[in-house]
Amino acid sequence: MFGVARTVMLTLTLLAGVGLEHAKAQDSGQVLTGPDAFGGWEQDKPGVGRQFTVEDMPQPTASETQNFGTIVPIPDGARPLVPDGFTVEPIALNLKGPRAIRVAPNGDLFIAESMSDDVKVLRVGEDGKTAQPEVFANGLNKPYGIAFYPAGADPKWIYIANSDSVIRYPYQSGDIRAKGEPEVIVPRILWTHHYTRDITFTPDGKTLLLTVGSGSNVALDMFPVSFMGGIDAVNKNLPLGATWDTEEGRAMVLAYDPDGKNQQVYATGLRNCSGIAIQPATGSPWCVVNERDGLGDDVPFEYATAMQQGTTYGWPWYYIGGHEDPRHAGERPDLKDKVTIPDVLMQAHSAPLQIAFYEGEMFPAEYKGSAFVTMHGSWNRGKRTGYKVVRLLFDEAGKPTGAYEDFMTGMVVSDTDVWGRPVGVAVGRDGSLFVSEDGNGSIWRIAYGESAK
Repeated sequence: MFGVARTVMLTLTLLAGVGLEHAKAQDSGQVLTGPDAFGGWEQDKPGVGRQFTVEDMPQPTASETQNFGTIVPIPDGARPLVPDGFTVEPIALNLKGPRAIRVAPNGDLFIAESMSDDVKVLRVGEDGKTAQPEVFANGLNKPYGIAFYPAGADPKWIYIANSDSVIRYPYQSGDIRAKGEPEVIVPRILWTHHYTRDITFTPDGKTLLLTVGSGSNVALDMFPVSFMGGIDAVNKNLPLGATWDTEEGRAMVLAYDPDGKNQQVYATGLRNCSGIAIQPATGSPWCVVNERDGLGDDVPFEYATAMQQGTTYGWPWYYIGGHEDPRHAGERPDLKDKVTIPDVLMQAHSAPLQIAFYEGEMFPAEYKGSAFVTMHGSWNRGKRTGYKVVRLLFDEAGKPTGAYEDFMTGMVVSDTDVWGRPVGVAVGRDGSLFVSEDGNGSIWRIAYGESAK
């Protein structure tokens, strides 16, 4: 334990020694831009803001970097770092890899334990205290996304996105165990590689949105466009930017009726949209996306973006607009000027996984309308980044400024060791924030002011 404590002390020393520019960003709300916005875990601190532009992205370089973090136990007494005025406390420990989380209308917290093939429910009291988690449903297949339907205080169904299907159970407020066998709503989703399937409903309740990640890093095993009859045939027979062969039906967001019928393609070219949520101010669906690896420490940017139906984001041929992936050079010139540039660009290899918009009343007024995004951390970068929760900033009209700031940090111990990898994020009925991490299987509650005591 002495070694861990010494490492934690080193971490705190490094954080205290962050450069003057980063200290100013914390104190004044300054947003770092250009070269100052790049860096590693030592610069992460609540309040440090960053904003990247397309022009900031370096040229691609071949990269075989492998920098997997070692998961160490949570040090005794350790807490993530949060802004002044907030407190953070664990409400569940030693879960089996909690991933996506959702809050039911009655305040219960539903937890997808993907590796255990079950969904658990955690009852949260008015004081923030919790009971032991109960197994709501088991025998699933890497469950991830969870949604209640219809919206409101009295949903009738709970939907769960497995790796290979979307199912639903009848639900009444307060249920802690599933009733009967699940009804399969969407069958036969391809399940290899990226297994995370998130779901949400449009505000009118008429459309179920489902995210399906790619089956590979950059589709090098997908047969050439010539096998499809050429570019003209592809554009005639497939949605804009859609893939085929080993990637058919993947790297996209799909749309269905609530009963799973009438499948449509909503957006394409999204390598791995691991989190989807509706922005309350606009009604638009937002995706947070893990981009590809192998092009360098800072290429390409990860991103969060609002989506319009019929758009493409370029994978595997292009990234962040018309930047061609050199591994697919010259293959799809027809797409170059049709690739949508995302709204918020994030540091490469941060691995954003989930997004939740804040409409609660507990946090200060400036938090309302912003969005929290979890960053799981990644491996294809020399200097470790991610392993935190950030807040996306919006103007009064709900338009993203393009900037984001660190909100919850402190889970990285050293260049090699980490104790937490954030995945799920959800706003509690009382306005507190819940964050899951699957490194040590914990869930944390973040509160503010009098409610935080």
